[in-house]
Amino acid sequence: MLTGQIRNDIDSLWEKFWTGGITNPLLVIEQISYLMFSRLLDMQETTAEKKSKRSGQPFTRQFPETQEGQLLRWQNFKNMSGQELLPHLKNNVFPHFSQIELAGSDIAHFMAGADVEIRSESVLTAAVEMVDKLPLEQSDVKGDIYEHLLSKLASAGINGQFRTPRHIIDMMVEMIDVQPTDVICDPACGTAGFLSRTMEYLTRVHSSPESIYQDEDGNPVYTGDLLAPFSEHINNDMFWGFDFDNTMLRVSAMNMMLHGVSSANITYQDSLNKSFMSKDQEENYFDKILANPPFKGSLDEQSVNPEVLSTVKTKKTELLFVALILRMLKLGGRSATIVPDGVLFGSSKAHKALRTELIENNQLEAMISLPSGVFKPYAGVSTGILIFTKGGTTDNVLFYDMKADGYSLDDKRNPISDNDIPDAKTKWKRYSELYQAGDTDALAAEFGDKTQAVFMVSAEDIKAQKYDLSINRYREVVYAEETYQEPKVILAKLKALENEILADLNELEAML
Repeated sequence: MLTGQIRNDIDSLWEKFWTGGITNPLLVIEQISYLMFSRLLDMQETTAEKKSKRSGQPFTRQFPETQEGQLLRWQNFKNMSGQELLPHLKNNVFPHFSQIELAGSDIAHFMAGADVEIRSESVLTAAVEMVDKLPLEQSDVKGDIYEHLLSKLASAGINGQFRTPRHIIDMMVEMIDVQPTDVICDPACGTAGFLSRTMEYLTRVHSSPESIYQDEDGNPVYTGDLLAPFSEHINNDMFWGFDFDNTMLRVSAMNMMLHGVSSANITYQDSLNKSFMSKDQEENYFDKILANPPFKGSLDEQSVNPEVLSTVKTKKTELLFVALILRMLKLGGRSATIVPDGVLFGSSKAHKALRTELIENNQLEAMISLPSGVFKPYAGVSTGILIFTKGGTTDNVLFYDMKADGYSLDDKRNPISDNDIPDAKTKWKRYSELYQAGDTDALAAEFGDKTQAVFMVSAEDIKAQKYDLSINRYREVVYAEETYQEPKVILAKLKALENEILADLNELEAML
């Protein structure tokens, strides 16, 4: 958890960037990422030096032992004046990123294009001072620091991209039950929110808080860490993120590194493009996929993967991404994907084809309707979460009508007491247990009432409604009986009121 002082320091620096002329929040995060990366390199070098001194074993240096090489280290340039610091970072420190060799990490690849966008010497000096104070030596705090930075992304990107609220991500990760043996992907990863929060979930669920101590460098060591046997898989093979925005890729790589994943597979890739670079990952590869793909894009069919178009022939990215996810999953693989409401009830041939595919040839498990203000201040679009498994056929679909997510549904998004997320997770867990046990009687008893916020609908009923997945199509509204007075009684009361008004008017006239 971040202390109030750390939050205040970050907030103060953010304001300095703004007043210094850098108002693009993504650019601010990118510049801070470069500085944090530079400091982390120096910290890693210092740790390696200590171990080498103790063991007498040589190590591969990231910084040459020459005077010029040592000036590239954070500890040796952090106290420079702003006049010296700006050209030193631009001409020496940042270009050095492309030459480093971090064991098991591809982050240097994304940092290779680093450049200094901070033109104000005072802002740059303030940024270096703030980054120097951050407790980056504490592994359990680094991710929180970056999450707080990312929380300040308050402007939507192009093609309908915007940041997914972290509490919504956490719910989705828990609902599809991510395991440390899984291989997971976000095909439109943005800042790697789904991937980083998955790592936080695994750490939280598979670690014993009672068995933590700090090593000599101040890093927490989990003696009861149940993830230890899977560390190589987690660091190298578990996490995959694709995006075609280089800035996003840099932020994603940094985000995963700060969450303890040294070599996440963050890759430049237009996921819908026919020339999918990661051929092995294109089909039948992933155990779990978490995604909030772009909603508003419209693509040229000539550039789209024809295998995806064979499932749903359309230009709409929200439909194409769901079809792509089905293709990328292993048989039995699961996904939680956010879609706009149009996917649920759209009447076009492509909309119906996609919903038919989900119901007839796969297991659509749940549709969770999200409040329309969840993505404010970015957008007020109404959305839902589709949870599905590749392969098989659908028997029943669980619907949940979420009215509150713990925050106000206006642009301010202030915390409130109303929150359906805990109930949604509890009901989902109960439904899954009964479904796995094949207890149809209990399912019908607990989830058969369509007047409730959560209920199940049979695949047959959905087919009868042309595969419509909008919750209002199936939810039954209970109307309370209203009784009204006879019209003659109402008319008599109106006449009595009129007479009273007329009597008051006559009395007032007599006084004049």
